[in-house]
Amino acid sequence: MSDSIRDTVILGSGCAGLTAAIYTARANFKPLVLEGHEPGGQLSITTLVENFPGWPEGIQGPQLIENMKQQATRFGAELQMGHLVSADLSKHPYELNLGKETIRTRTLIVASGASARWLGLPSEQALIGHGVSSCATCDGFFFTGKEVAVIGGGDSAMEEALFLTRFATKVHLIHRREHFRASKIMLDRAIAHPKIELLTNTVVEEVLGVEEKEVKGLRLHNTRTREQCTLPLAGMFLGIGHEPNARMFAGQMDLDEDGYIKTTNNVFTTLHGKIIPGVFACGDVQDRRYRQAITAAGSGCMAALEVEKYMEEHGH
Repeated sequence: MSDSIRDTVILGSGCAGLTAAIYTARANFKPLVLEGHEPGGQLSITTLVENFPGWPEGIQGPQLIENMKQQATRFGAELQMGHLVSADLSKHPYELNLGKETIRTRTLIVASGASARWLGLPSEQALIGHGVSSCATCDGFFFTGKEVAVIGGGDSAMEEALFLTRFATKVHLIHRREHFRASKIMLDRAIAHPKIELLTNTVVEEVLGVEEKEVKGLRLHNTRTREQCTLPLAGMFLGIGHEPNARMFAGQMDLDEDGYIKTTNNVFTTLHGKIIPGVFACGDVQDRRYRQAITAAGSGCMAALEVEKYMEEHGH
């Protein structure tokens, strides 16, 4: 264990974590940013980002993340590969176990994000950012006038499908089971929409178009009839939810039923409803509603300003 005590450690290097790093670095706290198991977060696997303010022509997701990294390090942030194995928030300074080393810190910003759930097909993974997406709000516009598919059977899938009808000529809603787990009101909206076609008892076996580096269609398997078919289309959206990267804090801070960190006043973490002093959460690890780069960045700013306030109040 290092004898030195950090002023602040930031878990995660997506929009939330890097924005927090820029602000805390400018406040002269020399933050340590642990890049996590998905360096750069979900933007690192996104292609063109057109809805981030200040980029009228759009910017590639990886480039936006790289710009943020350069900005943070310019002000004194330190980036380190590695992710959190476990934490001890019962004592102060807080202890963070990275496996090979333990770091102590006066404040902690958890910006570890949420990972989209994928089907796990090699063809799907090869086409992420080339017609395969987990965010209709981010990428729907690129499929104007085209046919797309949404995979899933819950409210997330219904929301994605309904949003995509603004752009796509047709949305195929593909679910592996007979019955949907979505709420009745969301399911009824999807069924009633003329652009949405429901395919039940159906699984995706392959995403077509790997060689062309763009989605050309799906090879489908009907689990009831055992029949296979090919469905030509231009995009596949995953609507099977996200997995917040917060398991390591189970029992140490309040999580909701799906594992997202509960926050009060946007970024304050709690345990049994009481605020944990100096520990904040921002970005997708605590935001199950918006999940946008700009909202993640905004909450990263909030967390950093709260760190600054906490450090001032405690004489650091």
